[in-house]
Amino acid sequence: MIYRTLGRTGAKVSAIALGCEGFVGKTQDEAREMVDYAVGNGINFIDVYSSDPGLRSTLGNALLGRRENFVIQAHLCSVWKNGQYERTRDLAETKQAFADLLKRLGTDYIDVGMIHYIDAVDDFHTVFDGGIIEYAKQLKAEGKIRSIGLSSHNPVTARMAVETGLIDVLMFSVNPCYDMQPPDEDVEMLWADERYEKALHNFNSERESLYELCERENVGIDVMKVYAGGDLLKADMSPFGRAFTPVQALNYALTRPAVAAVMVGCRSISEMEQALAWCNATGEERDYSKVLAGLEKFTWSGHCMYCGHCAPCPVGIEVANVNKYLNLALAQQELPETVREHYKVLKHHAGECIACGQCEKRCPFQVPIRRKMKEAAKVFGC
Repeated sequence: MIYRTLGRTGAKVSAIALGCEGFVGKTQDEAREMVDYAVGNGINFIDVYSSDPGLRSTLGNALLGRRENFVIQAHLCSVWKNGQYERTRDLAETKQAFADLLKRLGTDYIDVGMIHYIDAVDDFHTVFDGGIIEYAKQLKAEGKIRSIGLSSHNPVTARMAVETGLIDVLMFSVNPCYDMQPPDEDVEMLWADERYEKALHNFNSERESLYELCERENVGIDVMKVYAGGDLLKADMSPFGRAFTPVQALNYALTRPAVAAVMVGCRSISEMEQALAWCNATGEERDYSKVLAGLEKFTWSGHCMYCGHCAPCPVGIEVANVNKYLNLALAQQELPETVREHYKVLKHHAGECIACGQCEKRCPFQVPIRRKMKEAAKVFGC
């Protein structure tokens, strides 16, 4: 397993993590088998968004005796009413649901208390100008949650939350289709057919700047919707008309700035195996550029996708990382110290580029890498 630091929380989490929807409808034995398999393969990060009391109890029993093996992310404002899930902003309901969560999971604290999704600006103000955020701060002060998180599908509200300085972790929907789409308060529009009828070019700038902001502010991102509900894994369902493998889709998300982990909604041991294959996959198996390159309607021309297809560099420069840190630096009026330090520890720097051009021949997205290396050397001084 590969472990990453979850932003400012300092927690070391498995890059491949578990979304709890895979436990829906599972018997106690099935749930325990899945948790056993996760533990045996180094998975230590799990998201519990569901308010279903049966699922919470089943998962709590499966975690019995090994709570400390897991970093648990669980959602505030997710409640169970009249036999079904509901998102609430009612403080009394939120408190009752959180108490139920602790009891059913058999724990007295949650590592990441995730404010359940905020996609609308009005809803952002309801949460951050009212009692919910104060309750989250109270729970953190009392040690009942260790960090405050927020989930969102909208880069506008997600950015607003990160800019408050109160959010330690962001749960966000990341995949190459969503990353081309403009912000919307209606998550269903991210996958609407009409959104993909016209040609699309490059990242949506608000999504890209959100990831860069999180990197600069040391807000860890964990990813949802990595397979877009499974559609990206099927050529006839994907807007691209080409199928990603699970490893390729995971690698796309895990190469975005600030991303620490992907919450995969595995419904079986087999699906866990497919996700865990990323850990030991070759560079060729992880390479998602072959899916995205050469598409007529969708292009990323001139934009570094951090895919690493440009490697190997004869000097040893990690071109994708240099480009990532350059983009982070250029987004600011001045060079952030954290970005400077990340760049500094690279074994080889842009100033060592010999301008051989081999990387540009291999790049599927026509990035002017030699020019980028000159720019990075100027920005970072080496």
